[in-house]
Amino acid sequence: MRHDHLITSKQLSRSDVETVLDRAAEIDADPVAVADRHAGTLLGLLFFEPSTRTKMSFETAMKRLGGDVVDMGAVESSSVTKGETLADTVRVIEGYADALVLRHPKQGSATMASEFVDVPLLNAGDGAGHHPTQTLLDLYTIRKNAGLDDLTIGIMGDLKYGRTVHSLAYALTNFDARQHFISPESLQLPREVVYDLHQAGNGSGVREHESLEDVLPSLDVLYVTRIQRERFPDESEYQKVAGEYQIDLETLERASDDLTVMHPLPRVDEIAPEIDDTEYAAYFEQAHNGVPVRMALLDLFLSANGGGADE
Repeated sequence: MRHDHLITSKQLSRSDVETVLDRAAEIDADPVAVADRHAGTLLGLLFFEPSTRTKMSFETAMKRLGGDVVDMGAVESSSVTKGETLADTVRVIEGYADALVLRHPKQGSATMASEFVDVPLLNAGDGAGHHPTQTLLDLYTIRKNAGLDDLTIGIMGDLKYGRTVHSLAYALTNFDARQHFISPESLQLPREVVYDLHQAGNGSGVREHESLEDVLPSLDVLYVTRIQRERFPDESEYQKVAGEYQIDLETLERASDDLTVMHPLPRVDEIAPEIDDTEYAAYFEQAHNGVPVRMALLDLFLSANGGGADE
């Protein structure tokens, strides 16, 4: 991989994706082999939004590579409350760490922050924009369960504000996947994302639906997302669509026996708990895959010491 930073999945070629996934598979098979690979290395965590899986899996990944983390901690206890800018914050913490992981509520924040640092910066989610490290663990999970070539995938839920959806859709254009987007009209993919997917040469593989029913039997993977209450500027608009897209065992009666159900988590009520113990469910495996995939990313970026061209 020849990138200084990982900001968006749009910067990743098929070769880049396969490099990360292959490395993750090697680490997954023998994690002890890399236990001291980055001893003495420090990863800086800058999370301006709540996180469980992303933050903890990055911390776990760094420690399993032999390194450690320095954590900015809660925004409320940081100098951000004194008016410090994001540019100044990342420049300060760059002096303490060998790489940075940033999550921020403002779309485009990771791009801006990367312009002020020389160590690798990995985007862990920028508002409703992108979440490329989530995409890579999603692709790793899909490859293990369904394969990435000749794939038909349904992506359902909040497609307007869902950064995991945007990132995954872009990355799948590398594999000519048939993508079906299922959402209420008010939460459809942003038009600029649809345009980009068509420009990427994958327009014939992009379909939009308001109902899961008709497309479900053809799917290899169903990627479910929650309706993100925190992204809505108006509570009344959230209430109009809350709980509209839910799946249970009855829903899946029309699905292929080989269907893989995924979710970036956290879930609310969009996947019934009765699905958890079925062979459909891959969302907890998906969360666990965050560790080997993020170990692979850190290994690749730290080993290259940020060498190569920016996106």
